[in-house]
Amino acid sequence: MPATGDRITKRKDGLFQGMYTAQTPDGPKRKYIYGRKYKEVEKRLAEAMGDAAKGFVFDDENQTVAQYMERWLEDSARGDLGYRAYHNYKLQIRRHISPAFGRLKLSKLTAAHIQSLYAAKLRDGLKPSSVRYIHAVLHRALEQAVRFHLIPFNPASRVDPPKVRQEEITPLDAEQARKFLAAARGDRFEALHVISLTVGLRMGEALGLRWSDIDLDAKTLRVNRQLQRMRDGGGLVFSEPKNASRRTVDLPQRAVEALRSHRKKQMEDS
Repeated sequence: MPATGDRITKRKDGLFQGMYTAQTPDGPKRKYIYGRKYKEVEKRLAEAMGDAAKGFVFDDENQTVAQYMERWLEDSARGDLGYRAYHNYKLQIRRHISPAFGRLKLSKLTAAHIQSLYAAKLRDGLKPSSVRYIHAVLHRALEQAVRFHLIPFNPASRVDPPKVRQEEITPLDAEQARKFLAAARGDRFEALHVISLTVGLRMGEALGLRWSDIDLDAKTLRVNRQLQRMRDGGGLVFSEPKNASRRTVDLPQRAVEALRSHRKKQMEDS
C-alpha cells in the first residue's frame, strides 16, 4: 500500500485532506480527498494513489453536480426511461438535487452532503418514500460517474436513505365485496368497479383499458397500457406498463356481464 501519512493534513474546518498527483492527458494534476476521519481519508487516498499508479485517472472534467446530473439525464438515462419516469427523474433533479448541490464540483460531493440533504427534506415535511426516490435517482447517476472514471466511488452508497413504513392494507371480505357490487349495480362505472374488484387490476390499468384489449367471447383481457398521474401538476398520461405487468387475465362471468352491459350502453348513447 502506498505511503500516505505525509500526504494528509487537517484543515481549519476540521476535515482531513489527502493530496496526490495523477497523470492526465493534460499533464500531472493534483487531486484531493476529504473526510471527517483520518483513517477513512488514509484508506481512500491509498486506493486513489494505487489507481493512479495503474493509469486510472478520475477526473470530473470540472463539472458541477448540477451540470453532471442534467447531462446524465439527457444523454444516458433518458433512453431507458418511460415518459413518466423521465418526467419524475427530471423533477427530482431540478427540484431537489441541483438546488442543494448546484455549484458544488462533482468530485467534492460527499456522503455527508447527501445525508444532510435527506435530513433537510425530512424536516421540511417530505415523505420518506419521496426522499428514497431522490436517493434512487442520485445513486443511479453517480454509479455511472464511477463507471466513467469521473469519480472514484459513489458517495450515495455510503448514505442510509430513510426507512418507509409499509401501511397494512385490509382487503374487503366476501360479504363486503358482495355489498359493494350490489351498490354499484346500475352505476355508469359499474364495469370499472367490477373489473377492479374481481380481476385485481390496479386502478391505472383498469382506466387504461380499451375495447381492443378485451375478448368477451374468450373471457379474457390484455393489460397493455395504464393511465398515470404525473407528479406536481404534470397531468394524466397513458403509458406502457413494465414488461412484468403486461399480462392476459381471465374474466369471471360477473365481469363479462358488466362489460357487455357497458358496451351496449355505449352503443346506445353514440
